[in-house]
Formats: sequence, C-alpha cells, structure tokens
Amino acid sequence: MEKDTFRNWYLLESEEDFDRAIARYELLKSAEKGSDEHKEKMLLVHLIAAYENKLWDLPEVDPVEMIKIRMEDFGYNATTLAKEYGDKGTISKVLNYKQSLSLTMIRKFSHLLKIPAECLIKEYPLKKAV
Repeated sequence: MEKDTFRNWYLLESEEDFDRAIARYELLKSAEKGSDEHKEKMLLVHLIAAYENKLWDLPEVDPVEMIKIRMEDFGYNATTLAKEYGDKGTISKVLNYKQSLSLTMIRKFSHLLKIPAECLIKEYPLKKAV
C-alpha cells in the first residue's frame, strides 16, 4: 500500500463518499495492528462515525414519526417502503399507528432510511380500532 493513501481521505460529505469509505473499511478491517492499513482503517472509522453522527442528528420523536421524517428527507412514499418490505397494507397500518413495527421492518427501514435501529425500537402508542 502507498503511504499516500491517507491523502485520499477527507471529511465525508455525500452518500458516495460514505459508500467508498465503507467499502475501503471492509477491505481493511482485518489489517494488522500497527500497519499502515490499520492506521488507514482507524482513520476511516472516525470519518464514517462523523458522517453518521451528522446524518443521524435526529429529533426525539416516536419511531413512526421518525420514519415519516426520513421518508420526506429521501423523497420516499409508502410504495417505496412496500417495495423494501413487501406489503403495502402493513406499511399503511404502521404509518397510521394501527400496527407496530416488526423486527424485520425495523431492520429493513433502519438500512433504507439511515435510522439507527435503536430509534425504531422505542415503544409508542397505537390507535385503537373503532
């Protein structure tokens, strides 16, 4: 590896930068401690964490509201979520507080909407059927 590799890294400012850093980290994650690759890996850890913290500066709201906010941020709608999850009816029930998020939904929406899973596991009230 060239010593110039560190010069190629800078603050991550876009999803493309983030994806590139993650891909490089995956290549370096087993680097031997003390090696140049290990030093680069540690730099990437800080850059990735800083980007995630900036991206995930999320308000204190219930999980459904968090999903709605991030859907708006990314220009997604219920159909987009249904493509990820597979069932538009269930998505509608969740977004209307008639059904709780399942573990599968939490995993998929955490990845799709860039929301930490811990923000989606919080309890929230459902609307009672009339």
